[in-house]
Amino acid sequence: MAETIETVDVQGTAIGVGTVIAMACLGYGTVVSRTIVGIEATTIAMWVFAGTFLAVGTLHAAYGYASLAWGYGGAAVGWLFVILGTSGVRVGIGLLLLGLSGAYIVLVSRRLRSETNGSGV
Repeated sequence: MAETIETVDVQGTAIGVGTVIAMACLGYGTVVSRTIVGIEATTIAMWVFAGTFLAVGTLHAAYGYASLAWGYGGAAVGWLFVILGTSGVRVGIGLLLLGLSGAYIVLVSRRLRSETNGSGV
């Protein structure tokens, strides 16, 4: 049970740090300059989110939660399709992967919480 609590804490921290960095990039891009070292601020923010999902997936793999690792890994791949997509089809595939991975993460997270709490809810 302690392992689950540690995983949730690490996940929340990683997602929080990634979100703060992405928001800082967007804020900088809005207020100061559209680019950061010659790259669009929105592009950097998307790369930060892809990296955040990859990091969270790696952390889950390290803690032994393969289901969540696959879910977050799928979301990271979805972001890569969106960022690197050169056609509407590739971007669409990325958005589909993001949506499916997000739904999978929600289902697995709910299942793990109900197992941990023993409440079944």
